Parts: sequence; structure tokens; C-alpha cells
Amino acid sequence: MAAGTEAAERLGIVAHSDGPIVPVQTRSERPKSANHDDFPPVQGWEAEWKQTPVDRLRDLIDGELDGSPYPIQYPEVAGTTVEWIDRSDARIGSAGLPEERAAANAWSTFEKALRIAVEGEPGALTVTRAAMGPNAKAAHVLIEAAPVSRALVVLDGRGSATLSENVEIVVGEGANLTVVSLQEWADDARHLASHFAVLSKDAKLTHIVVSLGGAIVRVNPSAHLAAEGSDAEMYGVYFADATQHLEQRVYVHHDAPHTRSRVNYKGALNGDGARTVWVGDVLIGPDASGTDTYEQNRNLVLSEGTRADSIPNLEIQTGNIVGAGHASATGRFDDEHLFYLQARGIPEAEARRLVVLGFLVEIVQQIPEPALQERLVQALVEELEGAA
Repeated sequence: MAAGTEAAERLGIVAHSDGPIVPVQTRSERPKSANHDDFPPVQGWEAEWKQTPVDRLRDLIDGELDGSPYPIQYPEVAGTTVEWIDRSDARIGSAGLPEERAAANAWSTFEKALRIAVEGEPGALTVTRAAMGPNAKAAHVLIEAAPVSRALVVLDGRGSATLSENVEIVVGEGANLTVVSLQEWADDARHLASHFAVLSKDAKLTHIVVSLGGAIVRVNPSAHLAAEGSDAEMYGVYFADATQHLEQRVYVHHDAPHTRSRVNYKGALNGDGARTVWVGDVLIGPDASGTDTYEQNRNLVLSEGTRADSIPNLEIQTGNIVGAGHASATGRFDDEHLFYLQARGIPEAEARRLVVLGFLVEIVQQIPEPALQERLVQALVEELEGAA
């Protein structure tokens, strides 16, 4: 009898009637594939799907997707390249591969990838997608930051969309890249996205997810700190209205010595049926000595009938770390703050807006572009006016 079989029997692990089942032992061992059929059908009880309204997403998970290029708008910015490249390009897949069926469906279907490359210090580049059309679409985006470059790239989604996409982010040695994924879709939009980032030596990535629009929006960002000295800051801000489902599943993999990460997501919920999901996975691998990491999620509930799921996970495979921690909190409006402002003559409705805006704007301030900050603050103000 093989040693592995003996160990399994001692632990009570036996084959099931539908064949041998080997549980995933660590976050990095999840199956990866660009082929949709390599993943089993989604039933809705799986760990990565059980908080998601899968029955409203079947066309994106299993249906035929339009993978043709779509209209985009962007300014000409020196030091940047925006182009369509073929799916056979060797650079495709350099940042990661899908870990679930919907992402693999999009990967299997797209015809051309949108490549966004930056070098030097070009400043800010915004690529707007506002005419995705009525059909269910597959998209693929590749963002590349050349070594020692410094830039801000904004993916701006607006209008109606039924979209499943994969976004690859490759950060070269010593580069400092900020990527903002902005979801201001129309009320009927459904959007599934998986982001895969890989960081080189001494590279820094600031990744910011802003989800305000859409009926169902699920953005799953991951960062692979693959080389010494790499640094990832992962931020998110979201506001869920009645019947709106906003979901984020963050994964940070510390895979090299002396790496650092910070994860901070904040959201607000208002209206019957408003639903948010945040799952944060941090894995400190056996070779990631000197890791410094912390993740947190905060949710503010503004009305009855809402639900916020918040699940932080921390896995440590080496004892030689600087620090590691996580926190999660979901609570109602702070009446003491409201009383403080009202005592100084501020009307109740305005006081509520100020408190909630102060809670959320911390994330918006991480965007190094004043004009975009101002636009998003105004969007949050409009959300809060609707919640009054």
C-alpha cells in the first residue's frame, strides 16, 4: 500500500462514489485553465460561487459570447500604446490564468486582446468603454508597465453591458503602476471580471476597484508578488442600491522575500435587496520571508433589507514575517457622529451624507488624479442623495 494511501486512511479521507476527490490544501493550488470545459458546471454551492446569483449569470458562465473587439475611447498620451493584439500573442497569459468557469469561458472566446502599454512617466490614461452593445461579450485586456515606469491607467465602464472579461496586469522591475477599474454601468448591466497582476522585483501596484453601477458586478482582483521587494496596495469602494449585487474577491499571493501588501475595501448598502460580497484571501508562501501584509473590509448599512458578506482569510506558510493581519466589520450608521453634526446646526439629511461620504472618500483619495477624484466624489454624493 502506498504511503499516501496509508496517510489518507488514517485521516479518514476515502474515495467518494463519484470518484476520488482531492481537496485543495492551499489557495495557490486551485485549478487553473484557459479552457471552459476544464471546470465542472457551476451548481451554486461551490465556495467561489455560493454568494453569487449564478442563475442570473448563466449566459456569461456557459453561453456563447461575442469575442470581437468593441468600441473604445482614449486620448493620445505620449509614452502609452493602445492596440488590439491577436489571442495567439505570446504575451497573453503572462500574468495568470482563470481559476473558475466564467473567466475561462471569456478566455476561450475572445478574438483580440486590448493591449495597454506604458513606459517612462506618461501620467494618466483613461480607456472608456461605453458602447458594449446588447450581446453577451467576452473581453481580454493586457496592461503592461515597462521597467521603472510610472503611470495611472483607468478602465472606465459605462452604459449597458453584458460582459465577462479577464484583465492581465504585468508590472515591470521597479515600475510604479496604478490601475483603476471603474464600474459606472447602467442599471441593467451585468459584469464579471477577473484581474491577474504579476509584480517584478521592487515593483509597486496600486489597484483600485470602484463599483457604483450595474445590476450584478463581480470583480475578482489577484496580485502575485513574485519577486523580492514587490508591493501591492489593493483598494475598493462600492455603493449598493436596492436589488443591486456588488461582489469582490481579492487574492494576494506573497511568493518572494520582503514583499508588502495592503488591502482596504469599503462599501455602503441602501435599499431592500442591496447585497455586497467581499472575500479577501492572503497567502504567504514558504519562500516569502519578511512579508508585511494587512487586509480589511468595512461595510456601512444604511437601511433595512440589506446584506453584506465579509470573509477575510489569511494563510501563512512561513514563521519569518514582519506582520500579518486582517479585520472585517459591518455596522449601522453611527448616531453619535450624526448627533455631533446636528448639534452644530447641520440638518439631519446633510449630516448623514457627510458621515457616509467621509467613510467612503478615503478610498477615492488613493487615486492620484484630482479630476477623477472629484468626479467620483460627485458620483458618491448622487448615490447618497438617492439614499436620503
